[in-house]
Amino acid sequence: MKRVLTLAALVLAAGFSTTAASAQTAKAPNPALVDAYMKSTFGKAPPEWQARIEPDETLKTCNAYHNEVPSAEAEKITAREMARVVYPADGKFLGNWKEGAKIANNGRGGQFSDPPDTVSGGNCYACHQMEQKEVSYGTLGPSLTNYGKDRKYDPQEIKNAFTKVYDSQAVFACSNMPRFGVNKVLSEQQIKDIVAFLFDPESPVNK
Repeated sequence: MKRVLTLAALVLAAGFSTTAASAQTAKAPNPALVDAYMKSTFGKAPPEWQARIEPDETLKTCNAYHNEVPSAEAEKITAREMARVVYPADGKFLGNWKEGAKIANNGRGGQFSDPPDTVSGGNCYACHQMEQKEVSYGTLGPSLTNYGKDRKYDPQEIKNAFTKVYDSQAVFACSNMPRFGVNKVLSEQQIKDIVAFLFDPESPVNK
């Protein structure tokens, strides 16, 4: 009986080893196949919707390297994306933190079913912890609690946050964070409000 159990253990171990090896050697999907599938999925969508699935130069580079770009390519991406950032003409980066809290909690916008006048939200809690009393949040991104306090409400850090929300790839090449400003998901004022939510001393993020 002992011999049977030992043999079974060896078979199971071999099976797990083979599975692990297969997972490690699995090939990435063919980009052309993925593009063809995406286009077929959106085939009946209006032209303006179909244009959304066309990757720009930055996304093509990130896809080609599976988001692990060499430093030289990363520098090209951040330089190119930084040139796309449009800062407020009035030089002010802080809006209304109370409005920012609403935007951070709003996941609406950008769907086929949305009326034309739908105002998009940032859906920030899908990836980040923000104010500590909120118990439902994602962990794909870092926690943002005490964000402004930890940075001593420094003006340069406030500008940096505006840049990150406007175009995340201007800061980190191949970032998973949406480019809210470049892709016109959020308006300049909405981005200001989110930055205020992060940096206003009265914001619950900093309490």
